[in-house]
Amino acid sequence: MPRVMIKGGVWRNTEDEILKAAVMKYGKNQWSRIASLLHRKSAKQCKARWFEWLDPSIKKTEWSREEDEKLLHLAKLMPTQWRTIAPIVGRTASQCLERYESLLDRAQAKESGDTTSSSAPPGERNKLKPGEIDPNPETKPARPDPRDMDEDELEMLSEARARLANTQGKKAKRKAREKQLEEARRLAALQKRRELRAAGVKVKLRYIKKGRMDYNAEVPFEKRPAIGFYDTAKEIQQEETDALDMSKGLRQHQLELKRRDEEENKLRKKDKEKRKENEIPKAIFEDDEPDRKRSKLVLPEPQISDTDMEQIVKLGRASEAAKESVSSDALLADYNVTPGPSLASRTPRTPMPQGDKVLQEAQNIMALTNVDTPLKGGVNNELIENGGNFSGVTPGKDSVRTPNTVLTTPFRTKEGQMGLTPGNRMTPSGVSISGGTPLRDKLSINPDGSLDEGSGTTYENGEAKQVLRMGLSSLPQPKNDFEIVVPQEEEDDNEVEMQDDDNTYIEDQADVDQQTEEEYRKKREADFRKRSQAVQRSLPRPLDVNHSVLRPLNSEPPLTDLQKAEELIKREMIVMLHHDSLETPTNAQMGQDDNKGSCKKKERFIHNESVHRSYISKYPYHNFTDEEMSNAKDLLASEMEVVKKGMGHGDISLEAYTQVWEECLSQVLYLPSQSRYTRANLANKKDRIESHEKRLEQNRQHMCKEAKRAGKIEKKLKILTGGYQSRAQAQIKQVQDLEDQIEQSRLEMSTFEFLKNQEISAIPQRLFSIQEDVDRQTKREKELQEQFYACSLEYEELTTTKLGYVDDVH
Repeated sequence: MPRVMIKGGVWRNTEDEILKAAVMKYGKNQWSRIASLLHRKSAKQCKARWFEWLDPSIKKTEWSREEDEKLLHLAKLMPTQWRTIAPIVGRTASQCLERYESLLDRAQAKESGDTTSSSAPPGERNKLKPGEIDPNPETKPARPDPRDMDEDELEMLSEARARLANTQGKKAKRKAREKQLEEARRLAALQKRRELRAAGVKVKLRYIKKGRMDYNAEVPFEKRPAIGFYDTAKEIQQEETDALDMSKGLRQHQLELKRRDEEENKLRKKDKEKRKENEIPKAIFEDDEPDRKRSKLVLPEPQISDTDMEQIVKLGRASEAAKESVSSDALLADYNVTPGPSLASRTPRTPMPQGDKVLQEAQNIMALTNVDTPLKGGVNNELIENGGNFSGVTPGKDSVRTPNTVLTTPFRTKEGQMGLTPGNRMTPSGVSISGGTPLRDKLSINPDGSLDEGSGTTYENGEAKQVLRMGLSSLPQPKNDFEIVVPQEEEDDNEVEMQDDDNTYIEDQADVDQQTEEEYRKKREADFRKRSQAVQRSLPRPLDVNHSVLRPLNSEPPLTDLQKAEELIKREMIVMLHHDSLETPTNAQMGQDDNKGSCKKKERFIHNESVHRSYISKYPYHNFTDEEMSNAKDLLASEMEVVKKGMGHGDISLEAYTQVWEECLSQVLYLPSQSRYTRANLANKKDRIESHEKRLEQNRQHMCKEAKRAGKIEKKLKILTGGYQSRAQAQIKQVQDLEDQIEQSRLEMSTFEFLKNQEISAIPQRLFSIQEDVDRQTKREKELQEQFYACSLEYEELTTTKLGYVDDVH
């Protein structure tokens, strides 16, 4: 059966990059040609991927408040028309739909009071379950490519690389292939003619058509020289001119042709100018946000006109002139129109609009969506602020009114009133109540709290006096019985001063925090000591409490007193187990020990928590004092001594206790199929094998866990001690080098010591032989000197005799 491939699915990084490159080459209209590069995607999917995710003009930043208001307003005007709403908001249709659903979920969660759903992000709530297929994979981020890609993916990648690398088109590719084939045919024919000529076969060249040229026999574009002598006068003159120019000096660009690097620089400049015109590749890879034109600053219309301002100025000037003309101005305070800088007040701010517009619009849309049929009658769903307006595409803006200081007079600050001093506390409202009590009432003409408009009439003042008299008359009669008690011992002045100092002492906040933390720590330690020993020692506890260990107290036959006491102990143990599971649950009980099946474990934890609460409400847990616990421990210790003496037991050693514990533990066997423990002698061979396999698997998991933990610790230690290890290795290497040098020096020293001894032993013999040579040479020189002396005498005698003979002859 042939393989059927359905195009679609999640997008990968490779497919996104191929799509970007294809759009750069083919544009945004040839989607069929672009889809031919992607074997698993259709043209419609490629187009949706580009316009929903890869387009650089798509805005992927956080949603602003203005965009949310515009989205909710347009959703109310044009329900479900997301393709129309998207360009108005400046987002894609999928982004608008996801944001709209998230706003509705948030509003619904606030109405229902469910904090868990509102705190979770929309991506987690709408996450696909295992086995489901994403209906809109074009709007999701690309997944990473696998390490081992399939053959069809590698083939698609190589084909896309080859097609996108061809920038000349199909015709240029065909021309190049034909030119290559023609060159191959020419070389084959030339080789064939050479072989035939070498074999002695004369090959006649093909006939050259008329008007054609044989480039092997003729010289193309040959210019034959003219017949006769050639005049060289111009050449001689040109040579003299060139020689004169050479004497002046030539530059390199005059001697050589155009340099290649200069040509490349010119071409690069041209390419930059072309890229400036169309920056699509740069925009695709940088994925920057497009520049938006700033809107105009729209301010609310002022509530005070120019005429009102002129009136304010005139009133101020008139009051100043009247003040200067009064002779008793020293008795009056400063009543300027504008308060002085000493006045602790602030300029009223523009009142902030109340309520969250985005949340209100979302609640209105939910109310309109959940409208029942009008056949039932009754009142329509109540909308917040009349359900908004439908006057335009953009939501209506509330006109914020500017406080009018002409129509209102600020009141005098009451005693103890906060908020008028600039600081980190409350800010006074910009809208004040108009009245007769001015802010600058320094003479205390009006009493505090007089906030009624105008002055009271005579009737009202009389009525107030009458009410005051009635209140005073209802008071009890005074008793003038006084008793003075004199203290027996008078306190010293120093003690009174110390008490005053104690009363006026203000403790430091750091000491107060430290004392509070110490009290909290002591309280926590006291609460921890009241816990069971299993909690204090961090011992393992069961996930579920087994109630089957209890026996009914009113059973047949009736239980003995010892059995009843044992049942009471079991009941208290089960209550403690429920209390510990409820107050201090372990990670296994809360379902946090492993990621696998975490949802089921959390559901189980919630169910177990309800079971624990119901049991504790039925059998309450009693908290005992430290004194009661110490008395119980003393009672148990004394009872244990009595039992030891009665049973003849002594102090058990650690080895004996370990042996007994191992024997008791070996008699208990866990059955994985039944999820319970039983005695080993009651289990069959199959249950034993399963139990041992389960224990082996647990040991392997524990071993893997400890191996991972050891690897992490080793990696951490390697990071922490890596510098010390490298330094130690360098020091070790340096010590080894020094040891090698010491060994070499020791070897050389022993060698030279041996040579020294040899030299010392050979010196006398050498001195003796040298002395003999010296004596022999001295003796020989002496003999030769004597011989020379004798010969010299004989020479002189012969010379004298010869001279006498010559004289005689003459």
